[in-house]
Amino acid sequence: MSAFQTQKITVLAGGVGGARFLEGLLHAAPGAEVTVIGNVGDDITLHGLRVCPDLDTVMYTLGGGIHPEQRWGREAESFGVAKELAEYGVGPDWFTLGDKDIATHLVRTRMLEAGYPLSAVTEALCARWKPGVRMLPATDDRAETHVVVRDEEGKRRAVHFQEYWVRMHAPVAEQIVFVGAAEAKPAPGVLDAIENADVILLPPSNPVVSIGAILAVGGTGQGIRDAVIASRAPVVGLSPIIGTAPVRGMADKVLAAEGVETTPSAVAAYHGSDLLDGWLVHETDLDQVEPVEQVGIRCRAVPLLMKDVAATAEMATAALAFAAELAR
Repeated sequence: MSAFQTQKITVLAGGVGGARFLEGLLHAAPGAEVTVIGNVGDDITLHGLRVCPDLDTVMYTLGGGIHPEQRWGREAESFGVAKELAEYGVGPDWFTLGDKDIATHLVRTRMLEAGYPLSAVTEALCARWKPGVRMLPATDDRAETHVVVRDEEGKRRAVHFQEYWVRMHAPVAEQIVFVGAAEAKPAPGVLDAIENADVILLPPSNPVVSIGAILAVGGTGQGIRDAVIASRAPVVGLSPIIGTAPVRGMADKVLAAEGVETTPSAVAAYHGSDLLDGWLVHETDLDQVEPVEQVGIRCRAVPLLMKDVAATAEMATAALAFAAELAR
């Protein structure tokens, strides 16, 4: 048995990128104790139901229920409820919930309304899906990501991240605001999972609205970012940027709002040398290694395309090996 298989690994995970990386990680270290701290900044209430897209994407992916092509939503989904809502003229029509997915949100909403915290609800949902990891929301409190944009009249207004991303298709953003995050408390188990980890990994998720939203929880002093910085564990991140473009999604739009260039080295510097011990860039980005190391973060170039589970497992193995090197 390799050393990787006996480790306590804590992963800060967003949606699709985080979920796909976790698939590979579980193959690379099948005996490891993996705790996932999930992003809740994307959470939204629709039709009276509390929807947690990133938590569900991880849960469905690792539990075998994800749509295989989309990598979000349920496989073999139907949309009867959505069609009926459209017939009634009830919106929003820009965020479509599938029938199977609605069942998850019904259970979550009923439990939340009964007084259970999101962490307990997530544990209950995972009892069905058995994802093979311990899943913790970053916080049980309301902490939503909003985006400041200009409307047709040129006036600044803030919209929920889901509206910005799904309905508006990510126009120019002026500011990213983590509403309520600084005042929110990390969910039970989150700080312990960071403190007791042997390795902390940042998958190739959106650096601002996934990883950044998690790190913002608790603000300064008692928050997740400070806990990661204080942890004895090596912290290794994997770049979601290859060349000058995100591997998936529109991370470049929200990076621009933060004044960050869309390059692997700029994203590493955005996270900071106080947070990161190591940073992995794609093998074609050899020119990024030196700029990363100049800001005080160790860097390696390895294959970072998650083409399939085997390739992703190799990425995870590289991250764990790098962490072991940094720990010496």
